[in-house]
Amino acid sequence: MESVAERYRRLASLMTDRIAAVPDEAWAGPTPCEQWTVRDLVGHLLDVHGRFHQLVGRSLVEHPPVEKDPLAAWIAVRDQMQADLEDPVRVAQEYDGRLGRSTFGASVDGFVCFDLVVHGWDLARATGQDETIPAEDAERIQAMVDRMAPTMLENGVISRQLDPGPDATPQQRLLAALGRQG
Repeated sequence: MESVAERYRRLASLMTDRIAAVPDEAWAGPTPCEQWTVRDLVGHLLDVHGRFHQLVGRSLVEHPPVEKDPLAAWIAVRDQMQADLEDPVRVAQEYDGRLGRSTFGASVDGFVCFDLVVHGWDLARATGQDETIPAEDAERIQAMVDRMAPTMLENGVISRQLDPGPDATPQQRLLAALGRQG
C-alpha cells in the first residue's frame, strides 16, 4: 500500500512536470476553474499547502512569488511538504480541525493529494498537456467525492455535478462528479 509520502511524491512529480511544461503564453490563460488563470491555479496549490502547514503550527518555506517564477515557487513548497511527510514526527502531528482530530499526514493525503489529482487535470486541460488521471487515482478520489459531495456542493467546491453517461471511464465519472467535462 502506498504511504502518503509515496503518493504525494508521485502526484507532486507529475504536477512538477506539468508546471514545467506550461508555455510562457499560457500562464495568463483560463482553466476549468472559473475565474482562475493557470498562474492562479498554481498559487492556489501553494495556498493549500500553506493552510495544512498552518494547522500544525508551521509556515511555508520562503519561496519566489508565483507571479515571477511559478515553477520555482512550486518546487520550494513541494520539497518542504515532501520532507515533512517523510519525517515520522511531523507526518503524525495531530491537530483539531473542522472534521475533528486528525494528523497532518492524513489530512494531506485526503485534501492536498486530492487537489494534486484534480488540479493536475485542470492544469493539463488548460495548457494542452496529457490529461490522463490514472484509474486508481480516479477511483480513490471518486470514493472521497461520493462521501463528501453534499458538503462540497454546499461549500461551493463543486458548483454542479454532470451526468457522465453509462459508458464513462473512471476518469470521466470523476470529472463529471466534480462538474468538469472530460
